[in-house]
Amino acid sequence: MAKPDYIYAVARIRAKELLCFGSPAMEQLMACKTYEECLRMLNEKGWGNGSAGQTPESLLDGERNKTWEQLRELVEDMSVFDVFLYANDYHNLKAAIKENYAPSHGADIYSSNGTIDPAVFRQAADEHDFSVLPAGMRDAAEEAMSVLRETGDGQLCDIIIDKAALNAILQAGKASGDPLLAFYAEHTVATANIKTAVRCQKTGKSLAFIQRALAECDTLDVSLLAQTAVESFEAMIEYLGRTCYSGAAEALTQSASAFERWCDNRLIEKIRPQKYETSTIGPLAAWLLARENEIKTVRILLSGKRNGLSDDAIRERLREMYV
Repeated sequence: MAKPDYIYAVARIRAKELLCFGSPAMEQLMACKTYEECLRMLNEKGWGNGSAGQTPESLLDGERNKTWEQLRELVEDMSVFDVFLYANDYHNLKAAIKENYAPSHGADIYSSNGTIDPAVFRQAADEHDFSVLPAGMRDAAEEAMSVLRETGDGQLCDIIIDKAALNAILQAGKASGDPLLAFYAEHTVATANIKTAVRCQKTGKSLAFIQRALAECDTLDVSLLAQTAVESFEAMIEYLGRTCYSGAAEALTQSASAFERWCDNRLIEKIRPQKYETSTIGPLAAWLLARENEIKTVRILLSGKRNGLSDDAIRERLREMYV
């Protein structure tokens, strides 16, 4: 079966890339004296709906929704981008199971940007029947609900569903046949494993717990990662230093926020060559990731301005830009 041709869509995306924030735009935002001045500048640059009462969160959420809407106008089969949405699906699954166990009646605990309507998860959890879900998700849901009802252990429920989410992302990336989507999936799973290992190391989790939490991937030996996490932080860093995640190891010795920044910057560096592709899905996926990175960076900047952080403190948290 021939692969879809994305020449027209890529040409349209090239025009949209010109509107993406680069370093100069971020410097303009940094030059704003106040948080409110930042919001006004974002409105001037076309962010938000123009209403005076729009909150920063709704502004940023609106930009994300706008990005997906623009992509839907260009691509007939949006399933190729499901790999970016599975995390939201599994978040909603987790929320529905926990909501069923201990009702909180919070509608805002669900993400609206997934491949499955949140109402499907709520109904499945309420009826204790997950047969409508895809096989891997169904198995994780049944196990997580059983564990939660029998033990009340919300953390164990989390790792069951989080691991299933990572497995789904990795499988989707490999099945895509696209090198960028495959890299995104592997990067997402591997860096999630590193975060989990660090968190488990700091909280003194057992080897069995860590092994249960980590998801298999190609660029890390998760058994060795788990073993070194039990040994010491230094042993774990030494192991990571011998992998393609040596940059992550260095960042982790600085701070958790430095590691998060390294993860995002590594992804941006990987997608930059897509600016020269003309007919594959890669440039579309790269633009989507670039926009997510842009929105995250603006959120970090706004948070820093609102909380009175120094410019230097904000700058060290900002991500590299795609354009």
